[in-house]
Amino acid sequence: MTQSQTFRVSGLGLVDRTKALDFTFDGVPYTGYAGDTLASALLANGIRLVGRSFKYHRPRGILTAGSEEPNALVELRSGARREPNTRATVAELYDGLEAKSQNRFPSLSFDLLSVNGLLSPVFSAGFYYKTFMWPAAFWEKLYEPIIRRAAGLGSAANEPDPDLYDKANAFCDVLVIGSGPAGLMAALSAARAGAKVIVVDESFALGGRLLSDVRSIDGKSGVEWVNAIVAELAASSRVRLMPRTTIFGAYDSGTFGAVERVADHVAVPATGEPRQRLWHIVAKQTIVAQGSTERPIVFGNNDRPGVMLASAVRSYINRFGVAPGQTAVVFSNNDDAANTIDDLIRAGITVAALVDTRPILPPEIKSKARKHGIRVFEGAAVADATGGQRVTGARIVAAYGTSQTIPCDLIAASGGFNPNVQVTTHLGGRSQWQENLAAFVPGALPKWMTVAGAANGSFSTSSCLNDGARAGADAAAACGFAATVALVPSMDDELTEVSAFWHVEAAKQKAFVDQQNDVTAADIRLAEREGFRSVEHLKRYTTLGMATDQGKTSNVNGLAMMAELTNKSIPATGATSARPPYSPVSLGVFAGEHRGKHFKPTRLTPSHDWAKERGAAFVETGMWLRAQYFPKPGERDWLETVNREVKTVRGGVGVCDVSTLGKIEVHGTDAGKFLDRVYINMMSTLAVGKARYGMMLREDGVAMDDGTAARFADDRYFITTTTANAIKVLQHLELCRQWHWPDLDVQLFPVSDQWAQYSVAGPRARDLLAKIVDAPFDISNAAFPYMACAEITALGGIKARIYRLSFSGELAYEIAVPARYGDLLMRKLMSEGEEFGAIPYGTEALGVMRIEKGHVGGSELNGTTTAADLGLGKMASTKKDFIGRVLAQRPGLIDPDRPRLIGFKPVDTAVRLRGGAHFIGKDDQPTAQNDQGYMTSVAYSPMLGHWVGLGLLARAEARMGEILKAVDPVRGESTLVQVVPAAFYDVEGARLRV
Repeated sequence: MTQSQTFRVSGLGLVDRTKALDFTFDGVPYTGYAGDTLASALLANGIRLVGRSFKYHRPRGILTAGSEEPNALVELRSGARREPNTRATVAELYDGLEAKSQNRFPSLSFDLLSVNGLLSPVFSAGFYYKTFMWPAAFWEKLYEPIIRRAAGLGSAANEPDPDLYDKANAFCDVLVIGSGPAGLMAALSAARAGAKVIVVDESFALGGRLLSDVRSIDGKSGVEWVNAIVAELAASSRVRLMPRTTIFGAYDSGTFGAVERVADHVAVPATGEPRQRLWHIVAKQTIVAQGSTERPIVFGNNDRPGVMLASAVRSYINRFGVAPGQTAVVFSNNDDAANTIDDLIRAGITVAALVDTRPILPPEIKSKARKHGIRVFEGAAVADATGGQRVTGARIVAAYGTSQTIPCDLIAASGGFNPNVQVTTHLGGRSQWQENLAAFVPGALPKWMTVAGAANGSFSTSSCLNDGARAGADAAAACGFAATVALVPSMDDELTEVSAFWHVEAAKQKAFVDQQNDVTAADIRLAEREGFRSVEHLKRYTTLGMATDQGKTSNVNGLAMMAELTNKSIPATGATSARPPYSPVSLGVFAGEHRGKHFKPTRLTPSHDWAKERGAAFVETGMWLRAQYFPKPGERDWLETVNREVKTVRGGVGVCDVSTLGKIEVHGTDAGKFLDRVYINMMSTLAVGKARYGMMLREDGVAMDDGTAARFADDRYFITTTTANAIKVLQHLELCRQWHWPDLDVQLFPVSDQWAQYSVAGPRARDLLAKIVDAPFDISNAAFPYMACAEITALGGIKARIYRLSFSGELAYEIAVPARYGDLLMRKLMSEGEEFGAIPYGTEALGVMRIEKGHVGGSELNGTTTAADLGLGKMASTKKDFIGRVLAQRPGLIDPDRPRLIGFKPVDTAVRLRGGAHFIGKDDQPTAQNDQGYMTSVAYSPMLGHWVGLGLLARAEARMGEILKAVDPVRGESTLVQVVPAAFYDVEGARLRV
């Protein structure tokens, strides 16, 4: 043992003792070795107390050696990189690591809030439902602030995370989850058959339990065998080994989510290197070989520092070369205790007693104990651990009821093993109880998933090797490879018998079932008495299994105790469902690069560079940055610029980039039938070469979006949506296609980014486009009338589409070319349009012209209006069904008093109108009771010389010509307005049809 690491065992462990690493815990410097975890390094330095419990602030130590750890949660790093609630058992030690204990005040050894233990009768299960109820006024002023200050464990960083997070995709024939004996044999069989294999393991070293247990395989040590297999796999071009990677979730069709801890084992990632990477892995076949988790036994003070799972004791001895104590008591109900005794003796730790709940032990185990002079207690139990901040003894209750306390500082407990079935249940599978194992094993599995080794209840190493070899060969064969089972190495078999035992009734002290959430055996009994007997109710009432470990060491014990209390079998009692993530995942890796400006990246239109050169003012519309207007020198403000743009379009020609509209190709023999069901009007009758305006409703009858549908062939439509709703409409259509009508022959292709599209509007629009469209295509009114569409070429052979559509109310076309030609087309339109006085116009001028024409926009499609509200009710077909048709006829949606779209103009034309102003009777007081609607959109009309507006007004059609007050409470303004038709300019629509 080194001087600074007094519990380091000479000659044992896989750590690199030539590479010392300095770290601190609660500000005190310590030393560990490369290959240590923080937990093993703390134990090597004699540190047993590492934290305080969540509710009672009891002293807690290290229970496990893996990701199932419920107690040893610490804060790592400091400043912007501070990370709370990190499990010390999986935190890889690095030079300069800073760690702090959590949930204590003022210090770890002296925590004032440990007084909560004395108040345990108040803080029992469900206390938050029963206490702090009176007086009611105290809740917000006193109770809630105190609870919020006491709640939680660590503290998150207060500064932005400086690290990078990456995302990546991987594809393989066979995915192997876990790298223990079963996982390595599975990978070997599949790789030798020629399959492309990915091996994923959450540890930084491959090998699983073979790194922690002393085994002999083919005459080699388990570690030597692991090194040989890993070397062969690493040398294969068909195999990718992914240590430090956790599969956190299984999803449809062989898809898995995984997190790779790329640089968690260094203080600061290298420049440009991500700290973590989120993997999206798709596999044809998957082998789950995640091993098993040892169960604790529930006894008094089983949470004291020094109470440890027996398998964890072996891990710290054999893998890390650390003695977790000096004098041990082994407490078990299974044959695995024999391995623990051997390893304790090898590490120089005195074994004071072997306590086994079985009345008769196997002769092999008893003889081994006698050989080492170990006292054996058959049919007995450790009822309580003694000691305060660490274990000082074990009170043993014999089969005949007498008790005695044996001094010790380590209790190695084993209640059997739970196969790690969580990933197998993520897709809805239910695990099955296996009585001879006293554990749940996987139930029905997807056809592309196999479970091997301890994860399937095969706990001996030889059975794991056989399971893995067979699973790997079968998976490769399922992928089409000629596979044979790899030769399984020889080894001695092991004893794996277990006799179910869950908790010690003779415990006098608090006995913990869920150590992370401080759920006790008394809480389980209370839940039963109060009627919360269903496992789902038990979970939520007591918070059993609801902590970050998802009950890996507690769930089975808790439901088994409930089964005993209700006199039911464990299968009849049931089990809760495990859900992703398998273990905690940082929010940062889910976000990846999507933060700051990248969280909502700005999308640029095809003409953006040209518009920027022209000095355009830009505005964010949805995810896009669009040209709002194009000011000229000498113009005083935006309004003067917009007025000029509107007048020029109405008197000559203007060009506007409308590429931001959502664009979706709808193909298939049932495309027309499909569109009939999602639009309120008929689309199947649309002639090829024609376009039609349409509206979609939500299922509740409220307007979702409007746009156009153009038909280019019998089985090929092209629809547009508003900019804001492009994604929402696509999601809606995919829902309809995949779930509502999967029988229809329809395919959807989002192509919003594939086409650059420009509106060319104004009396000279045809003259300008004639210079752009390739001959011999004729765009005259006779050959290409209003609402026509066609696929053509432009600019000397570039594929293009042209539509005779108008949002401005003028003669207008929309021309589209592949996005890579968008900049070219804009520049060509403007250069060719010089002789016609062509100008670019932005979203403001576009908005003014749509209001002048009474067209609805985002302010009217606000999620509360129906087609009838917007004056489009007559569009709804009575010859077909469509989404929203029935619910649109609800009494509240067809109420005559319901606000409907109408136009408004100020009585005093010199007065400005305000969007959002509420309509009040001319002689009424501006109160909520007198509110009759509101102004949705306003604009100054340069064609009329005054402000105009659209709005929603109760009984609108019957009130034409009525004078109302438009009250703006925000600005304190009140304006008299007159109710007028929604169309203000060219009411007959003659200008767009010329």
